[in-house]
Amino acid sequence: MDSEAVWKADAVALADRISALLTVVRSAEAEIGSLLAEIESRGVMELFGYRSVARLFEHLADIPKAAAETVVKRARALTSSHTLDGTPIPAVAPATGLAASDGRLSTPMIDTIVGVITQIPPEHRDEAEQHLLTFASEAGHKQVAALGARIVAHLDPDGAEPDETEPATPSRELSLRRKRTGFWELNGRFDDETGARASALLDSLAQRRTTDEGPDLRSPLERYGDAFSDAIDLALNSPELPLQAGERAHVMVTVSLADLKSGVGRATLGDLGTISAAEARIHACDCMLIPAILGGKSEPLDLGRQRRLISTPLRRALYLRDRGCAFPGCHRPPRHCQGHHIQEWAAGGPTELGNLVLMCGHHHRLLHRSGWQVRIAADGLPEFLPPVFLDKRRKPRRNNLHEPLPFAA
Repeated sequence: MDSEAVWKADAVALADRISALLTVVRSAEAEIGSLLAEIESRGVMELFGYRSVARLFEHLADIPKAAAETVVKRARALTSSHTLDGTPIPAVAPATGLAASDGRLSTPMIDTIVGVITQIPPEHRDEAEQHLLTFASEAGHKQVAALGARIVAHLDPDGAEPDETEPATPSRELSLRRKRTGFWELNGRFDDETGARASALLDSLAQRRTTDEGPDLRSPLERYGDAFSDAIDLALNSPELPLQAGERAHVMVTVSLADLKSGVGRATLGDLGTISAAEARIHACDCMLIPAILGGKSEPLDLGRQRRLISTPLRRALYLRDRGCAFPGCHRPPRHCQGHHIQEWAAGGPTELGNLVLMCGHHHRLLHRSGWQVRIAADGLPEFLPPVFLDKRRKPRRNNLHEPLPFAA
């Protein structure tokens, strides 16, 4: 198709031309494979002086060695051949080889079918291959792989024999260090099981938020960064977390009472880090506080006793009432949430059910930093007033997504 024909062609003609070319390319690739199998049967050393067909094809095609070995391996599976002494070597999937020679199968489809056939007992391979090829005519390689998995499970329901050897200790490495910029850098290597569990956890926490505050515009990296922070909160709140020096794991935040009340200024986080006083106010809603009076040279003059602001019974009551983050449209369950004081604790707000609302970390911060407001309605349930730019009337909104409690009739 010349340039003028391409310019005049409509969508159907362009797609048809691509399909025709793909058939030619795939047919040529299949023929190359059969030629490589023939060369291996005759003896590549005798014909070309190379030690392997893969090395010969690597140089002929100017491709990496691994890619050449993959092509040769595929050719062996599709083409019947024989050893140098004449012993026949049957193809693993001969019918697939014939379909490939006609240009009907993509490379991923061929590899999928061959991969399935190699797991099937020889006496069932011909029938299974025909089923796969028939399905391949109307489905993609992923669907064919799913069908192949069902065929393998049907023919071998017990699966492979269990490995009786002692499992090796998983290889896991992790480094976490604070940079001078104040950001922390995380690097690690994990075994497949740990990586899969971590991926499942972060995937569940990194879903886009669909709430009344508008669309979630975070990038994938930002969503997974927030998910990691949420995972840390879940772990720190676990009652099974081991003690550290006789105490539960914690981070000390030092801030003056004046800055805590005003939300202006800075607070010391741990030994080196800093956060804003406004951020410290957010954490003061639901945390373990140790009041401290410091002298002019920052020497401790008086250190109060640790006090949990929200008791366990009160937290359970919050869980029962709000059943998760109370912000309109949020799906987060109670274990992902923290208690928020409607009238701030630093301003004298009481720690009681009528002054508390359950909120996830994101919406807790949003409430402290935006025009949203929360209050307890006459029926004892929390409701939120949107900022003026979202609703000039500021009509109260509620979260109706959480499942109601199964009260008995």
